[in-house]
Amino acid sequence: MEGTKYEHLGQSHQEQGLAPPPLQLAVPASAVLIELPRIEQIKVKAVDLREAIEARRSVREYASTPLTLEELAYLLWCTQGVQRVYEGFATMRTVPSAGARHALETYLLINGVEGLDPGLYRYVAMGHRLLAVEIGEDLARKVASAALGQQFIAQSAVTFLWVADIYRMTWLYGERGYRYIHLDAGHVCQNLYLASAAIECGVCAMAAFDDNGLNRLLELDGDERFVVYLAAVGKNGAVRG
Repeated sequence: MEGTKYEHLGQSHQEQGLAPPPLQLAVPASAVLIELPRIEQIKVKAVDLREAIEARRSVREYASTPLTLEELAYLLWCTQGVQRVYEGFATMRTVPSAGARHALETYLLINGVEGLDPGLYRYVAMGHRLLAVEIGEDLARKVASAALGQQFIAQSAVTFLWVADIYRMTWLYGERGYRYIHLDAGHVCQNLYLASAAIECGVCAMAAFDDNGLNRLLELDGDERFVVYLAAVGKNGAVRG
């Protein structure tokens, strides 16, 4: 925290005139992308905001009912949906972000979503599509193990894994960007909690995980890109805590 105070900061790369980094991670040219239902086509039940806030709890047990692809698309749009692109500099999304940098990438451990094979995916926010990273049912066990044995991850319909692409933030803010990336993750996760109420899902956020192990599992270098936050999601139907 001390090292990120303004008194210790030099000029950011933006102030030095360096070009900004890409607004999202590159998509391989050979990748097969999965189109998601558009938000304007998705219908969810109306939920009173006050009621959703008052009822918010962390839920660690889930019914076995899978999410629909529409429900997953709704949660992705509510947490990272792109509303406007300022080409080469910033995006406006459904959550706040320092300097509109939006330096988080959403990875997904899919266990129970209709039409999707179990495995790891990445949300391509600019385009509202999914990219399969690795397919395999054993990935749920591996992610749960890397999350210090929190086995309810393996029982979730989907677990969100938010990854920092840190230079996208530090390009503008220098070392202080390390503060902002964690604030941004909090904004995103709170949207997930509130949005899940409209599709009768429970959520449990997690910050307890083996950083190196989870980064290796997602093939992240742990320096320029690293996991900062997790949240499991599943249909309501069990104990809250």
